[in-house]
Amino acid sequence: MDDLWDKLHEECGVFGIWGHPEAAQLAYYGLYALQHRGQESAGIATVDELTMHSHRGMGLVTEVFGGNKLQDLKGHAAVGHVRYSTTGESSVSNAQPLVFSFRQGNLALAHNGNLINARQVHDRLERQGSIFQSTSDTEVVAHLIARGDYLTIEENVRDSLSMIQGGYAFVILTDEQLIAIRDPAGLRPLCLGKLGDAYVVASESCAFDTIGAAFIRDVEPGEMLIIDHQGLREERFAAPRKKALCTFEHIYFARPDSDIDGYNVHMVRKQLGRILARVAPADADVVIGVPDSSISAAIGYAEELSLPYEIGLIKNKYSGRTFIQPSQELRSLGVRLKLSAVRKIVAGKRVVMVDDSVVRGTTSARLVTLLREAGATEVHVRISSPPVKFSCFYGIDTSARDELIAAHKSVEEIREFIGADSLAFLEESTMLSAFGAEAPTEHGFCNACFTGQYPTEIYENNKRSLER
Repeated sequence: MDDLWDKLHEECGVFGIWGHPEAAQLAYYGLYALQHRGQESAGIATVDELTMHSHRGMGLVTEVFGGNKLQDLKGHAAVGHVRYSTTGESSVSNAQPLVFSFRQGNLALAHNGNLINARQVHDRLERQGSIFQSTSDTEVVAHLIARGDYLTIEENVRDSLSMIQGGYAFVILTDEQLIAIRDPAGLRPLCLGKLGDAYVVASESCAFDTIGAAFIRDVEPGEMLIIDHQGLREERFAAPRKKALCTFEHIYFARPDSDIDGYNVHMVRKQLGRILARVAPADADVVIGVPDSSISAAIGYAEELSLPYEIGLIKNKYSGRTFIQPSQELRSLGVRLKLSAVRKIVAGKRVVMVDDSVVRGTTSARLVTLLREAGATEVHVRISSPPVKFSCFYGIDTSARDELIAAHKSVEEIREFIGADSLAFLEESTMLSAFGAEAPTEHGFCNACFTGQYPTEIYENNKRSLER
């Protein structure tokens, strides 16, 4: 994890389209809208009759598909992917979609999430003769599909899903169909849309807005959609179970203009800020948010207490990724490479800084120092989620548990570490009230990183290997 930006890292974003003559171009714009979900690599695969084309590379969408790269991706259907690696090393071999040819034709596979039993399945397949080209857990699924005994790819896909565990959203492109899948607990988001006669699937609805597609609905947990020239078929590969969408989709990961499982992300974050103001008000002059994901919560906090909301921190949008390693002198500048304080706003003021989470605490400490150096007389930190105490194994890159500050420090000890005048988090039940949930036992969210209560069974040896 980057020492200069102590945050939970994005997962990945997937996109698929079937039945449009400009499939590759639309996939490009869809991935551009999902860029916030992964800035490490990007890729698109298309199918033109029985020929599959693909291109993938390291970097942002605009970098990977510069020049005339899209012109070579012909076809009426496409799947795309933006990646932040949660399993597998950062290399082009792990960039997706992964493309394969086997006895039933061509297959391109893109995945958001993490398979908690990937290592066991990988080892079994290797013993049976499979040769892996990457270290990504996604390739495990491709091998399961290719080794299937059924007559059709979709039957082999369904059979493969019975052998994997974890959180996932898959988009799979074959010569004759587009398949979209969401894990049985609904840990990872996936939605369905339509653009004219073409069907579209994506991790977030903001991708539909970008290409002018209409949102139809969220893909249900345990559901598999098969889209081909005959239209759309909806099937279940797993029995319905209690939904467990990752709460951090709404707290931090998703774009504010996305709607996920019936909730608008901006409105949820704003409500979290309002609730935070009620349970942890501060005697202050101004409220600021940490860009970009905490802005909505900061606005809600300020409105609830009738305090002015101001832009007190400015993000350098060009510092997110670089191939140049900073020198030790630059590294010592810490968060200044990413954020700067607006001195005229915070100088001489009692400031409430609203953020979405505290992971290791290093960034929070640097931000508090930054605001004090800019002249803030007091800095009160308010967090629109509970303390992160446990690692995530479903596709979010958290630190190992011993690196999570809330796993071994109290709220008061965290306050001392970051140097704030006061610090407050939301409790789980209070956070869930932003969704209208009456009690934690009735909600449809995964809060394992706060509570340690995982929605799927995770064995201790899996925990240790996945944390590493």
